Amino acid sequence: MPKRNAKHQPPHEATELRIIGGQFRGSKLAYHGDPVTRPMKERVRESLFNLISTECQGKHAIDLFAGTGALGLEALSRGAQSATFIEKHVPTAHVVEQNLAALGVEDRSQLLTTSAFLWSKRDLPNARFGLPLLVFCSPPYAFYLERQDEMLALIAAMLEHCPAESVVLVEADGRFDFALLPGGVRQEKRGPGWDVRAYPPAVVGVWRT
Repeated sequence: MPKRNAKHQPPHEATELRIIGGQFRGSKLAYHGDPVTRPMKERVRESLFNLISTECQGKHAIDLFAGTGALGLEALSRGAQSATFIEKHVPTAHVVEQNLAALGVEDRSQLLTTSAFLWSKRDLPNARFGLPLLVFCSPPYAFYLERQDEMLALIAAMLEHCPAESVVLVEADGRFDFALLPGGVRQEKRGPGWDVRAYPPAVVGVWRT
């Protein structure tokens, strides 16, 4: 979940995140405070996983902009069978690797140091996961403005390749119009479309196939 180029920002002190629920509840995750990475706020992560509840069970999690890997690791903690973590920023990918090792889930995880945009075009069409997917798309908020066409294409590609019983979760902020996504925004409680919830400054959309 990297945020933006922080070349001129002062270094942050190292800190730690924790897994909120499931098998690894309370386990610490390394986060070195690099401003290039924007971990999802813990209250938002907790709210997000409350929305999908037991739907993690038996799925393959894909963390598209992994950052620390907190979302994919939370999914594994709550019953996901396996996970793919995609993180382009090499130092941040090393943090994901460190967290996978700390929780002992390397045998169930794949870490790809590449662009999520490139991966969706090059590898996703031929990928065979064998399970319903649990997709997390939590990029830098600025991507929805600066790279909007790429973001829309990425999310559309994920929806296209999700088998039945998959769940896709997208985090943005209030500047992004979720109505631009395939299927639009849900108008009725149990109607079709994205279930959009606000946890300021975050806005989260959930799509179920």
